[in-house]
Amino acid sequence: MDVFKILAAILHLGNVQVTTVSNERSSVNVRVMFTLPFLGVKEDDSHLKVFCELLGLETGKVAQWLCNRKIVTASETVVKPMTRPQAINARDALAKKIYAHLFDFIIERINQALHFSGKQHTFIGVLDIYGFETFDVNSFEQFCINYANEKLQQQFNLHVFKLEQEEYMKEDIPWTLIDFYDNQPVIDLIEAKMGILELLDEECLLPHGTDENWLQKLYNNFVNKNSLFEKPRMSNTSFIIQHFADKVEYQCEGFLEKNRDTVYDMLVEILRASKFHLCATFFQETPVVSSPFGAMITVKSAKQVIKPNSKHFRTTVGSKVHGSGNEVGAGCQEAQTLGSQTPVGPMVQFRSSLSLLMETLNATTPHYVRCIKPNDCKLPFEFDSKRIVQQLRACGVLETIRISAQSYPSR
Repeated sequence: MDVFKILAAILHLGNVQVTTVSNERSSVNVRVMFTLPFLGVKEDDSHLKVFCELLGLETGKVAQWLCNRKIVTASETVVKPMTRPQAINARDALAKKIYAHLFDFIIERINQALHFSGKQHTFIGVLDIYGFETFDVNSFEQFCINYANEKLQQQFNLHVFKLEQEEYMKEDIPWTLIDFYDNQPVIDLIEAKMGILELLDEECLLPHGTDENWLQKLYNNFVNKNSLFEKPRMSNTSFIIQHFADKVEYQCEGFLEKNRDTVYDMLVEILRASKFHLCATFFQETPVVSSPFGAMITVKSAKQVIKPNSKHFRTTVGSKVHGSGNEVGAGCQEAQTLGSQTPVGPMVQFRSSLSLLMETLNATTPHYVRCIKPNDCKLPFEFDSKRIVQQLRACGVLETIRISAQSYPSR
């Protein structure tokens, strides 16, 4: 029941409205920097009331600090109202923070329930990954998803194409090497030194960094210098990346704020004082370790990890990967107080998690399941052939068939 209460609270928090309100608050020894119009959350907001009731919070405090920041300097404390986009991002960042803590809590409980005290040698894992995404408007979320798919596709190509061909050569089987596209150049564009991600993190650290300045740096570094990066002809607020599956145009607005993903100190203090014990536990200064057994587990490589060659090849996306392997015992956000350390942003955490995932996949024997939708309307007995071909091409299935047809039938 506690889990459902927190999930319900998160859903209601996402519906809290940031509106124009009159300012009637004042504090001693606190200087308030006003902006017109004054934005806030009404205390009679029905969703705010339910959120606070579920988590045992004071409605007035939550309403105040959802739209204001407290900046502490050596001589004074300043309350700075947020802009509407900042307030909405702060609200959403808080919801994501609560959800992340809940997710870690559930994983910890599952690990405790499944933990076996004896020595374990093998494991079977199932990775259900999101597919390649391209919409009319693409932002930070689609960028992260498509970046992950690039990494997973590279691993698929190495396993299915390169490693199999090397196996033939080791066995001295007559074989003519088949060229296949390599998506390493687009991965380098994203994650290499002075790549898109490094420039994003750099801009986030600047006190007055903006989406526009970051985008201009991308233009200066990559337009006419990298064939996988383009500037749209009719837009100065977006950029295009040639992914393995398709070209995707990303709108730069909101990238910095989403990468900062700022959860301000006052909101953390409010949740730490929650009357709902589980919620209060999430925000204690000493974080709960996701898994008490995580430090005891390492993954031994089942095969040599081989880096991709210099050839170019197109790759695949959104799939389920079933892996088995050996197991042995063994940010970029704005500071809220002067001189405080810069917390790790979500992209840094995302890259770290993705790196660990790739290490695990490379140490296992994976089996791939490609999920193809017969239609976009979820209708029975409807087969949209055009949409099917798009998915097969985007998932690299057609390329896989072409290369597999030239190899030996026994795999």
